[in-house]
Amino acid sequence: MSRIGNKPVEIPAGVKVEQKGLKIKVSGPLGNLEMQCHPRIKVTIDEAASQIAVVNDKPQDRQNKQLHGTMRALIANMVTGVSKGFEKKMEIFGTGYNLKEQGGKLAFQVGFCHPVELAIPKGVKVSIDVAATRGNDVPAKFTLAGPDKSVLGQFAAEIRRIRPPEPYKGKGIRYADEQVRRKVGKAFASGAA
Repeated sequence: MSRIGNKPVEIPAGVKVEQKGLKIKVSGPLGNLEMQCHPRIKVTIDEAASQIAVVNDKPQDRQNKQLHGTMRALIANMVTGVSKGFEKKMEIFGTGYNLKEQGGKLAFQVGFCHPVELAIPKGVKVSIDVAATRGNDVPAKFTLAGPDKSVLGQFAAEIRRIRPPEPYKGKGIRYADEQVRRKVGKAFASGAA
């Protein structure tokens, strides 16, 4: 049995959950999200207790066991997303690196001969705290926010993939809480020829 799957999902005040067949729609103050549930897993909404229960009919079946916890986590993320929302803080290290938002796109200057542009997905809001780096010590900082955790995480990963942090000076794009393992550069020997 999945411990996570057995926990009921609490529905906070101001969030409305509807179920039509296998489709679940969650609406709240930050937007609407919907998802198609897997036919092997049963989802029941208890309006009185304001809870969503995810039930696994065949706990001995391996695929059902895997889907049980996954479906519960996806539903919980939808409920949290429309009530509180999710955010990812990111940083850019490197002299002369910067970013700007223009026409629904993020444009990054990160050491290439051209700016790299990425379209901002629907529902994701970008707030730029520090637009340009100052030396190697003060990074450019920006925050991504939105109700859909998977879209937000995918967009953050695509941004990081433009210029991942390198191990010698730590230059590149990274998550704010990410620890970059550093390497020692080459040590030049002075002396006899």
